[in-house]
Amino acid sequence: MAEQDELQLQENQEGNSKRKKKLLIFGGAGVLVLVLLGVVLWLVLGGSKEETPAAADATKTAQPDTAKEAFYVAMPRPFLFNLPGNNQTRLVEIKVQLMVRGSDDDTLLKKHIPLVEDALLTTFSSGSVEKLSTQAGKDELRQLALLNVQNTLQPVTGRKVVEKVLFTGFVMQ
Repeated sequence: MAEQDELQLQENQEGNSKRKKKLLIFGGAGVLVLVLLGVVLWLVLGGSKEETPAAADATKTAQPDTAKEAFYVAMPRPFLFNLPGNNQTRLVEIKVQLMVRGSDDDTLLKKHIPLVEDALLTTFSSGSVEKLSTQAGKDELRQLALLNVQNTLQPVTGRKVVEKVLFTGFVMQ
């Protein structure tokens, strides 16, 4: 009987030591996960990053355009024009909006809409059916229109007012 009690006591002690080992392993793993999670959050959220006033001013002057709110100026009428093709002439209709930054540029652009319309119509009508049939051709036309509008407005306003030319409608038949 005494031997049986000793055997049970040994089994209980071995079971307790195994439980303690498991508890230590899982507890250590849990602490490690929490520490790693804390480090990742600190890195992602930027830690305690304090800017000096001079650094804040440098940031503002470095990127003034993206800090302003975007305004979209719709052209009053869609652009309708004919494009000669290989077999037949195609009728093209393009609806355009121009993206500017800030309410000052919005007002300035609205003041010069006839000038912008002329630049856009000249650009669009110089395209070809083959180019405008592909997405790459449309993207190229959009970039060309942006450059022409910016170059047209530069002498009048003294700066590039338009940031993007957006096609909100494009039909070719």
